[in-house]
Amino acid sequence: RVNNLLGGGGGGEPLLAYEFEPDTKSEVLTDLQEYLLTSQIFHSWMDGAAAEQGSRMTAMENASKNAGELIGSLTLKYNRARQARI
Repeated sequence: RVNNLLGGGGGGEPLLAYEFEPDTKSEVLTDLQEYLLTSQIFHSWMDGAAAEQGSRMTAMENASKNAGELIGSLTLKYNRARQARI
């Protein structure tokens, strides 16, 4: 929690000091380090998930393209065989 201590008069600085709770600086730094670590871990997990989805999309795109080429090739062979029987 951050408390804003306002100046007494209208002509002074509006923000004279900040008061942090918990009061000790080491506790604040420990909390910030824990937050930084968890943020980095979360970012790594999300980055991995995004990379996995990208790989899946690429694989499906390649599979669809190969299936289309295979269908085209088989259609051509079928049409040639049908024409040869006529």
